[in-house]
Amino acid sequence: METERGNEQGAGPARRRRTRKGTGPAGKALLIGCAGALLAGCASMPDNGDVTAVDQSPRAEGDSQVRVYGVPPQDGAQPTNIVRSFLDATTSDEADFRTAIQYLAKPAKRTWRPFQVTKVLQERPKPEPKVQPNREDGNGYTVTLSGSQVASVDDNHAYTPEEKPYRQTIHLVKEDGQWRIDRLPNGLVLGLSDFQRIYRSVNKYYFASYHSESQDPKASRNVLVADPVYLRQRIKPITSSVQALLAGPTDWLNEVTSSEFPRGTRLAARDLALDDSNALHVKLSKQAANADTTQCKRMAAQLFFTVQDMTRASKISEVELQDPGGNSLCELSQEQAERDFVSSPRSARSAKEYFIDADHKVVAMSDYATEPTPVRGPFGTGRTPLRSVAISRAENTAAGVSSDGRSLYVAPLEDGTERGGSLLTSAGPVKSADEGLTAPSWDGLGDLWIADRNAHGSRLLRMREGKGDPEEVAVPGLGGRRIKAIKVAADGIRIAILVEDKGRTTLQLGRVERKGSALHPVLSVQELRPIAPQLEDVVAASWAGGSRLVVVGRESGGVQQMQFMETDGSASNAQTLPGVNGVKAVAASEDETRPLIADATEGIVRLPPDANWKTVAKDGTAPVYPG
Repeated sequence: METERGNEQGAGPARRRRTRKGTGPAGKALLIGCAGALLAGCASMPDNGDVTAVDQSPRAEGDSQVRVYGVPPQDGAQPTNIVRSFLDATTSDEADFRTAIQYLAKPAKRTWRPFQVTKVLQERPKPEPKVQPNREDGNGYTVTLSGSQVASVDDNHAYTPEEKPYRQTIHLVKEDGQWRIDRLPNGLVLGLSDFQRIYRSVNKYYFASYHSESQDPKASRNVLVADPVYLRQRIKPITSSVQALLAGPTDWLNEVTSSEFPRGTRLAARDLALDDSNALHVKLSKQAANADTTQCKRMAAQLFFTVQDMTRASKISEVELQDPGGNSLCELSQEQAERDFVSSPRSARSAKEYFIDADHKVVAMSDYATEPTPVRGPFGTGRTPLRSVAISRAENTAAGVSSDGRSLYVAPLEDGTERGGSLLTSAGPVKSADEGLTAPSWDGLGDLWIADRNAHGSRLLRMREGKGDPEEVAVPGLGGRRIKAIKVAADGIRIAILVEDKGRTTLQLGRVERKGSALHPVLSVQELRPIAPQLEDVVAASWAGGSRLVVVGRESGGVQQMQFMETDGSASNAQTLPGVNGVKAVAASEDETRPLIADATEGIVRLPPDANWKTVAKDGTAPVYPG
């Protein structure tokens, strides 16, 4: 905790009590009040205060972590101390900010809306007396806060990277002889370290909406799409995740996803928790009571995958939905959820990784194989030199771009089949590796995506089921920038695009909207948004989960790095990746248990979970998983 500085006289800033769980007799945990800095341990044992025994649950992930509680304002505290202590109290583990509210004057207690927005700064906000001095006036005292903002979280819990200067003022008046805050911005302002401690990225799940193509047999009605949000991880985590789900998709995904919960559905129970058998019983308001069995099961599936994402340490055995009176509406077991609903459309779990070897053959290998083997069909013979390749998610078809970057070929992965002619030819001259056709990408609906680029522009194309005439897909947010590479998600409604602009390459995410008619659908990629804004130059990216990508790039003036990023642009809480030299391409499976593979200086390298990079082939290019 910061200590008071400056010319103000009076009591120092209030300190927060931190509590840490330790195991005690009979499976209990001891909560011990102590004072100290936010992230520092207690300097000494306290000599007063109560010791309270609480139940220790293995299912609440946050319960084993340090707890932070606000401390009420001290008598005689001066304005800057009040502001600093108020900011401290807003980082506490209190569900209703009851201590922080004690720092407010009576009018502000009624009007302050802490959940309206959260501003995330690189560091905690600090007074800035040189730019706009703290000043006392006839009506009170003004404190100016400033910092460097990196992101914001809106009232729907959606995270948005937002790098800009932060400056706000807080006004105080004397109330009953004590300084209290009477004017302040709605919402919270947190330093990045506090935000990462308090909040956690959680996926809500909604059903993909294919609109004009929804009647196509390949467009399953049971495809669930991950919608990441940030929730307070130690304040009723299961309840808060369900409430966020019921509130509906975030604005960015709202156009291409839908919820099975009837409008206005709310929780009819105050707190939710898994029972002793890891089952979840959810009592819903009357709006959900008239749902038929099919709709009820789909609601249960959304709940199952959302809550499972929040309670990753425990496997949910069953979800039961109930009406307001506690009567069962339907049940969905873990087996049914994982059998009948998927977080992305795909075939059975892939057993292989693929790349192009030194003899121009497309080869495959299992996770732990030491020798790759050529694939079946024409791409396994080496007679068609390729620059890049994509394997369909059913692993029965391959698409490859010729080594000169001009031609796209599609061929089955079957013995005795022929390659056939080019299905697409680049429209312009190909003078470098950054021109011509990009590496192709298959979505989970069986459609093939590719971009054609030249020195002056690019166009995005889709081929239904990897055959027929290419359909151009509009990308209105692209402007004069150029597409360098693409990777479409399994659900077919999100696409990651490497975009080049004035020598800089960034990673953007767009959503695929399908309008028009069933016979003549009109596709477009809308609302491009940055995924790794801190990277000056992105080399490669690949989907690595429902809302996660692995990204290779470098910050301005820095060295190349590989990291996981969430689709909302926030850094993933996944493990840090060990470095590997000179990565030109990377591939990840949307099954997060599978190893990463990359084209690096050492050749084709593989990173199994909890291991280091290992070379599997000294020569090779274009590593891919199906997709």
